[in-house]
Amino acid sequence: MKLILFDIDGTLIDCGGQARVAFGKALGVVFGETGPIDEFDFSGKTDTRIVTDLMTAAGRPRDQVLATLPKLRDEYLATLERELTRDRMRVLPGIEPLLDHLAARDDIVLALLTGNWERGARIKLSRHDLNRHFAFGSFGGDVFDRNDLPPIAIERALQATQRRFRPEEVVIVGDSILDVGCARANGIPCLAVATGRTERAELENAGPMWIVDDLSNAIAHPAFVNSR
Repeated sequence: MKLILFDIDGTLIDCGGQARVAFGKALGVVFGETGPIDEFDFSGKTDTRIVTDLMTAAGRPRDQVLATLPKLRDEYLATLERELTRDRMRVLPGIEPLLDHLAARDDIVLALLTGNWERGARIKLSRHDLNRHFAFGSFGGDVFDRNDLPPIAIERALQATQRRFRPEEVVIVGDSILDVGCARANGIPCLAVATGRTERAELENAGPMWIVDDLSNAIAHPAFVNSR
């Protein structure tokens, strides 16, 4: 069996910048400022790290930022739920047929590995009915650093399936160099997909096991094929 861990933003869906706007609004309400949000790269970072990086860059003490984080999270999630619209989003190429195919197989377990807080992840996926494919995962509220997410996902897979997946039985699918770095730090194969904000050449330089322009026609890709 294989455990396939999917990133969300830039890998499964594109929210059309709506999540960044929601973050900016929440930061403005809670902190009275957004920090350097316009030039900040969200790609691959956990939501906790995004807030911490932005507010410490604005000069606020890290301890103060972390203490205020629950209030910021609640404000952001309420804004996202209220304002995220399906018509400004898109499911990325090949995702829906790929997920339908993988979910129907008995040798594949699907899960999420994302920097989003879980509620934010579920809000985003709900707009295109993608939550049905992902019963569990590891999320940005679990840890600060993305590299610490895979062991959590593997442990939750054990709870869900009673099977302990070895790193070589896991695949991380993501669109950023932090996705690739996370996989490499945990000895896990990575399929990098150039549908996010990171250029293909930069992704390739990060050293994934595989790289594709998008997930169209990916059903037979080696990342998703098991040896019997």
